[in-house]
Amino acid sequence: MTIELSEELRSEVLSWIEEDPDPKTKALLEKWLETGEVAEIKACFQGFLEFGTAGIRGPLGPGPSRMNRAVVSKTAYGIASFMRMNSLKSIVIGRDARYGSEDFTRDTAEIMSGAGFEVFVLPRPLPTPVLAYAVRKLGCDVGVMVTASHNPPQDNGYKVYLGGTVKGVRYEGSQIISPTDSEISAEIAKTPKLNTVKRGTEWTILGEEIVNDYVQVTSKLAEAPEKLKIVYTAMHGVGKETLLKVFAQAGFEQPILVTEQAEPDPDFPTVAFPNPEEPGAIDLSLKLAREVSADLVLANDPDADRCAAAIDDGGWRMLRGDEVGALLGEYLASKTTNNINVLANSIVSSSILKKIAAAYNLPFTETLTGFKYLAKVKNLRFGYEEALGYAVDANSVNDKDGISAALVIAQLAADLKRQGRTIADYLDEIWKKYGFHGTRQISVRTKSISDIEAIMGKLRKSLPSEIGGFKVTAFDDLERPSDGLPPTNGVRIWLDGKYRVIVRPSGTEPKMKCYIEVVTKTNEESLPILDTLEREFRTLMAVA
Repeated sequence: MTIELSEELRSEVLSWIEEDPDPKTKALLEKWLETGEVAEIKACFQGFLEFGTAGIRGPLGPGPSRMNRAVVSKTAYGIASFMRMNSLKSIVIGRDARYGSEDFTRDTAEIMSGAGFEVFVLPRPLPTPVLAYAVRKLGCDVGVMVTASHNPPQDNGYKVYLGGTVKGVRYEGSQIISPTDSEISAEIAKTPKLNTVKRGTEWTILGEEIVNDYVQVTSKLAEAPEKLKIVYTAMHGVGKETLLKVFAQAGFEQPILVTEQAEPDPDFPTVAFPNPEEPGAIDLSLKLAREVSADLVLANDPDADRCAAAIDDGGWRMLRGDEVGALLGEYLASKTTNNINVLANSIVSSSILKKIAAAYNLPFTETLTGFKYLAKVKNLRFGYEEALGYAVDANSVNDKDGISAALVIAQLAADLKRQGRTIADYLDEIWKKYGFHGTRQISVRTKSISDIEAIMGKLRKSLPSEIGGFKVTAFDDLERPSDGLPPTNGVRIWLDGKYRVIVRPSGTEPKMKCYIEVVTKTNEESLPILDTLEREFRTLMAVA
């Protein structure tokens, strides 16, 4: 049976085509109308791509529900309106090497220039931390990074930063939080026809000085390194060149590159998902590490704001994000003499950092998930989230930074090697001191928002009193928090009073996430408990 396109939707599509600045997406929509591709059209016209605290992110394609020049132009117009309302006057724009990033950067610069703002553009595709650094270094009011971070190759996105203090919130070069996102979203909805929006041609393309400044500042986080054989992968992203400069400036030998993944490639041909967390993503790195007898493996995600590490621990394995958080937390806390410096992590991360802070008499803060919240912590010495995000120098980059984190991990490995110890040894010492903190993340991909609502509804309304033989002893609905944090869509479950499980929707991808923490004396003791809870929660999170 042929499905006809409603007159209302046809009218919406024709209106969109009329103002679309991109001849390619315009032509594709015209073709779909001509050939009756109703399913394709409906998929691209399910409302405007939602603008939230992570900005916008989604698959490339035509229409309001996809990433394209029209959507980006409307978003830029909304941000410009927000800037005018708040007397903000300058913006710096960066980009990665994904499909569309160059066009989206130019559209943003044109609209910001047409609105009369002072506009700066980074000189070439660069890591997200360089953009975050530039916001503070240049004293800009706003920063925009065109990137989809670690999303699949068909996606692109748009992160928004603010400088200084806006409406009483200390941003200082960090990502936006609510209610700024909803205020910008409201302005996006007011965008007039794009062919009536003024565009300018006046902006400053920055020179290499801004990159060199970042390299100089970041390289100072390490000193007098021991000779290390480090394998590094940029995961087909933009991290390689900047990371190599930082390591060279700090005195490290050049890391051994995973050549298949060293150069930017928007197709990400060697990985299903360009995220070091995903199974198989760092297999090439581990293979090379075995071949060259490396001391350490380091990996960035494509925009280099995340960092993964792998070690030879009786066989090469990637460290969990919480393990790296524990390593960096203990290392940096041991070197901190000022007791106003704060350690912080997100609620889904391990509880070990709080114990480390107490051991070193340092203040500790817990935030909602995302560096947009961690970056608001005053006097932040070290902040992390289990999804491979670490801030080791918040005074320079008030966001997660995979390059500076990689450097400090390398410095830790060098210090230990000088002492005849390894990162594995250091981890064992941490577990003996604080107890073994076993954590595991489960991700379940969903097809729609209704799937997410159904899963969260089941957990809130139909949670069994016992899970995997463990009694449910406490249940926190994070939409109705009791610990002073803002509300968020998630639940926290305590089993037998000692095992913690948090379930929430992903903020950047169509999937559910589950975070399990089990604190025991040894890894061996934790494994069967983690296995049982993973099996039970995969069932509870299954889409009917």
